Amino acid sequence: MSLTELVTPLKRQTLSGGVYAQLRELLMTGHMMPGEKISLRSTATALGVSVMPVREAVHRLVAEQALELTPNRALRVPMMTVSQFREITSIRVNLEGLATEQATQHLGDAAIQHITALHDRFAEEMARPKPDSSRLIAFNKELHFAVYTGADMPMLLHMIEALWLRIGPILNYDLRSGSRRVGEQVAVNHHARLVEALKRRDGAAARTALQGDIESAADYIVSAGVLLAADDPKLHSIL
Repeated sequence: MSLTELVTPLKRQTLSGGVYAQLRELLMTGHMMPGEKISLRSTATALGVSVMPVREAVHRLVAEQALELTPNRALRVPMMTVSQFREITSIRVNLEGLATEQATQHLGDAAIQHITALHDRFAEEMARPKPDSSRLIAFNKELHFAVYTGADMPMLLHMIEALWLRIGPILNYDLRSGSRRVGEQVAVNHHARLVEALKRRDGAAARTALQGDIESAADYIVSAGVLLAADDPKLHSIL
């Protein structure tokens, strides 16, 4: 699906912020792939704005390392090495695990019902003969962030969002590629254990289920060979 089809035209007010929000969401949900090049002019046309607010939004995303400028001034989604991916995954396990454990003490019944409904939608889509990867990715992100928001720790939530912004383009590779993890419903099983632990207000069990979900997806992504093999200086010279 092209960028033109994924974004929504914006009104004049909040132009830069609106461009930033849409590009940020596309990156976090993995709709933009590592190495994908971005045209300021094409993006501006898709959004129905001038190039200026797109440039401003892109500068913010470059500063956050969500986008990068190559030596020839082309703009693209950064590639990621195995070591970078493993480092971010290690941080995610700890931060998202903390948020999940804290959420068990703060989520109300209505919030848990909402998370359960998201899990049910995710499971139903996963069980289809040909699951819609866009829907799977959307439900997965909504479920995770419904839990993290429930921790009622705004600074922690901001750090988690920053990690997803950086890792998002590769994070849902298994869901997009229709891997064996989809057929075996691995993520569904982890989510089911997470939901049950939330209902029991069992922080330790919820954290374990969440960490298992992150680590199993990460192991698959590393094994799939879609990351750069090493932090080779030669690679950086062409990035």
